[in-house]
Amino acid sequence: MKTARRQSREVALQALYAWQLSGGDPMAEARGLEDFDKGDRAFAEALVRGVRDRAAELQGLIVPHLDRDFARLSPVERSILYIGTFELVAHPQTPFKVVVNEAIELGKSFGGAQGHRFVNGVLEKIAAHLRPDEVARARNHA
Repeated sequence: MKTARRQSREVALQALYAWQLSGGDPMAEARGLEDFDKGDRAFAEALVRGVRDRAAELQGLIVPHLDRDFARLSPVERSILYIGTFELVAHPQTPFKVVVNEAIELGKSFGGAQGHRFVNGVLEKIAAHLRPDEVARARNHA
């Protein structure tokens, strides 16, 4: 059974994917999805709005940790990295491990064969950059 937050992340991913392809309003895309009302609507809207409004800032945080050009990422990978990076920046109450694990699950459900491994590696590096104390504590207790 998916949690409401997982469903919200899936809605955000689908809306942001469509936004990248069409250039339309990602909030309208999100509200038009069948599962929009099944998750945590406020959380889904916060993710979509946050990525839309801060895409350039988020891209700037993602790019230094990539092994290829940002434009060469699939729209699914970009969307997952946007969501994960936004959560790391704007939702410090969500543990970084939860953010990374949720991104991995999105990658497994929606991404390419090994996309979840790529997303995991990039988000781990971003988390270490944005939340060094939290990441260090987690590694010391592992």
